[in-house]
Amino acid sequence: MTSDDARAYDHLVKILLVGDSGVGKSSLLARFISDSFDEQGPTVGVDFKLKHVDVDGTRLKLTVWDTAGQERFRTLTSSYYRGAHGVVFVYDVTSRESFENARETWRKEVEMYGTIANSVKIVIGNKIDREDERTVARKEGVAFAKEYGCLFLECSAKTKVRVAEAFDELVKGILDAPGLLVDEVDDGVKLGAYADRAGGGCC
Repeated sequence: MTSDDARAYDHLVKILLVGDSGVGKSSLLARFISDSFDEQGPTVGVDFKLKHVDVDGTRLKLTVWDTAGQERFRTLTSSYYRGAHGVVFVYDVTSRESFENARETWRKEVEMYGTIANSVKIVIGNKIDREDERTVARKEGVAFAKEYGCLFLECSAKTKVRVAEAFDELVKGILDAPGLLVDEVDDGVKLGAYADRAGGGCC
């Protein structure tokens, strides 16, 4: 998957990052968008970044939304679940609480507020650079993803291990999901369903 600076694109793709405050959602986003790392404070409300990519000749404009994990922002962020083609459940491998919340609280919120039934999900266990502090085994993350039909990867935003791979897998899953995307032209007119592909994910 390579970057494409051109304004023209075939599909506009909305991706949402969800998870507890402090699990590294903003750091994952910064690493994916600009290959940078900054241990910044919690996101306030909602932030989003844009990235143009080309996947096997298909031009995509990605809007990646970073939502606050704090309870007081739940009502604010619920509207941003709507229309998401891809969802990233992020937990910290050193925090069992963040894993349990991803599996229960955040998954249920996506089910409640999401409007695209066959949106593609991926479970990401972040901070594997802190292996000696791990409290969530990899097999537990695999089981979570398998139970709800999600993709799965562990990575580190700090060392950038497997971050690009995680987003690549999600984007390819979105492209492969039948009818998930519609063709776009520059004036925003929808031309028809994106077909002739198979696969996808749900949870």
